[in-house]
Amino acid sequence: MGESNDGGAKVLYFVVGAGIGAVIALLFAPRTGKETRELIAQKAIEGKEYLSSAARNVQDKTQEVLDQTKDTLAHKKTQVSAAIEAGKQAYREEKSKTN
Repeated sequence: MGESNDGGAKVLYFVVGAGIGAVIALLFAPRTGKETRELIAQKAIEGKEYLSSAARNVQDKTQEVLDQTKDTLAHKKTQVSAAIEAGKQAYREEKSKTN
């Protein structure tokens, strides 16, 4: 799980770096002020949509992991309960043999 967090941080750093680079490139580009502002606004909207999409993906993957964990725990709980019951039954059988 630590690797996925590290990967998420790398993606975040990449996006932030790309955004900073894009803003610097736009500021030095030979465009009018209005064109530059419109382009910055467009890129900001695109960045917001990308981050929203990435957040949804992370949320979906987190939910999948939680669901799998719940299923695994329920299965293990059933196995432990069955093992305990089998142990109780074996104890009762041995106890009845000695009496």
